[in-house]
Amino acid sequence: MLKNNIRSVKASEIELKEKVVAINRVAKVVKGGRRFSFAAIVVVGDGNGVVGYGLGKANEVTDAIAKGIDDAKKNLVKVPVYHNTVPHAMEGKYSGGFVLVKPAAPGTGVIAGGAMRAVLESAGIKDVLCKSKGSSNPHNVVKATFDALSKMRDPLAVAQQRGVNLQKVFNG
Repeated sequence: MLKNNIRSVKASEIELKEKVVAINRVAKVVKGGRRFSFAAIVVVGDGNGVVGYGLGKANEVTDAIAKGIDDAKKNLVKVPVYHNTVPHAMEGKYSGGFVLVKPAAPGTGVIAGGAMRAVLESAGIKDVLCKSKGSSNPHNVVKATFDALSKMRDPLAVAQQRGVNLQKVFNG
């Protein structure tokens, strides 16, 4: 998974809302015909900078979603949100999926494709510009979005590290 420099969070402390990104029906051919099972990608978040994703597989859609939610609660991360947008532009990559995430002016809204939109809205980011480049596979897009968000740095932490005030970080 994406474990480099990610700040993990406990699921029991916060109220999470879940969004189903994609449901995939998988057919296995057996002697009596086809046996169907389902895989669901689920994103959970508190709308305040905490977000996670999970994959659930089961013979019923509801069971797959429930398993995905449980898996997502185990993979929660804290992402920096600054004035309802991301602090700076960042590219994320996972396998064939590339995403570009850029901050936007207030009132812009979430301009992003389906899988990215679910992640960003669950994280509580309200104004952002995004572009999905490369693979449109929801698995790769979600993981690439998490990669981009996890590489972002909080402006306050950058200011403390550099030993300057917050205005100097943004204005140079």
